[in-house]
Amino acid sequence: MAGLTSLPCVSAARTPDPPAAQTLLVTVTGPDRPGVTRAFVGALAAYDVTVLDIEQVVVRGRLTLGLLVSGWSEPDADALTTQLRTVAEDLALDLTLEVGTGNSARVRTGRAAVVVLGAPLRADQVAAVAERIAAHGANIDRIRRLSRYPVTTLELDVSGADVPALREQLALTASETGADIAVAPGGLARRGRRLVVLDVDSTFIQDEVIELIAEHAGTGAEVAAVTERAMRGELDFEESLRARVATLAGVPETVLARVREQVQLTPGAATLVRTLKRLGYTVALVSGGFIEVVQPLADALGIDHARANRLEVRDGLLTGRVVGAVVDRAAKAAALREFADAEALPLSRTVAIGDGANDLDMLAAAGLGIAFNAKPVVRASADAAVNVPYLDSVLHLLGISREEIEEADAADGFDTPAPPVPHGHS
Repeated sequence: MAGLTSLPCVSAARTPDPPAAQTLLVTVTGPDRPGVTRAFVGALAAYDVTVLDIEQVVVRGRLTLGLLVSGWSEPDADALTTQLRTVAEDLALDLTLEVGTGNSARVRTGRAAVVVLGAPLRADQVAAVAERIAAHGANIDRIRRLSRYPVTTLELDVSGADVPALREQLALTASETGADIAVAPGGLARRGRRLVVLDVDSTFIQDEVIELIAEHAGTGAEVAAVTERAMRGELDFEESLRARVATLAGVPETVLARVREQVQLTPGAATLVRTLKRLGYTVALVSGGFIEVVQPLADALGIDHARANRLEVRDGLLTGRVVGAVVDRAAKAAALREFADAEALPLSRTVAIGDGANDLDMLAAAGLGIAFNAKPVVRASADAAVNVPYLDSVLHLLGISREEIEEADAADGFDTPAPPVPHGHS
């Protein structure tokens, strides 16, 4: 082994019995171009080696390629290393060769996916996440970029993690740095069908529907006064809803059609639903608003389930009452469980997205609760928070890249430009 034993050696942590096979780690760095991997693997193929592992990444046109092989014969050692160096020289690439023993692949337990999102994503935010993961005693095995616009998103593949504990620790990092951070179990738990349940007002849409109805009814000031009382804690959700709906008595039912036309989706909402449906996910809307607006919205976008309050109508006029039980925070959580049962999915396979206190029970019940541009109490209680104004950013928390979204849209004839920033965000 004259050609290989002269190289720096990487010793194994322990010597197996019988002795492990000698391995060669080939590391290539430099400008990427078509055919680099083929050239090096082709050179190795001439010596009948066994491939144990390959890793490759390209960042801004710079390639890092690692190949771990074994099984060459002793007489071929010098020729093999010479051939690899010739290929590297011909392609103007840097080459490092290291000899070791065994596969050197450790068993990865405690797998977690840590997603970090920012607009922009600053170096100090990434550094703080890496520091917290290291302090937790976990290791970052791989990092990939899920999006570069309209937000920058990184997914860190972590091992050696206690997922609930790491989630709690990184929630502190998120609060301290302003980055959006989500922690989810890795491995198979990251894959497969899910149920995604969304709040509607100020989450799936940019509007508060009752305020739109009140504008047409001329009762906007009365509705705002009730809302203010609720914000001061003088009324619970059901009391405030009934009080606000009471101001709508006598409004023609035809107003609802005008409100439906006025509703504006949150940027990225249609892309979110379209992508989830491609993956075979079930999507639901659950709202403390009104089914007269929510159901047509769900139908138009192919959303599977919708749950909301129903306004009472007599002789073509709103009576100022709702029909049946109010969809409050407990009812939202119950709807999530009901939809999960109907889809034969465990709660661990559910995702809930909302912004207000009325969503807290639903976020707590879901396997992953996401606070979207939410009030502080909701952000503090949720598993993850998204504070950028693009609803399709939620897809990155599920491990879906912007590139994958755009490729699928292009294949189906859709355009997915960076969504506009809603009014009030910068």
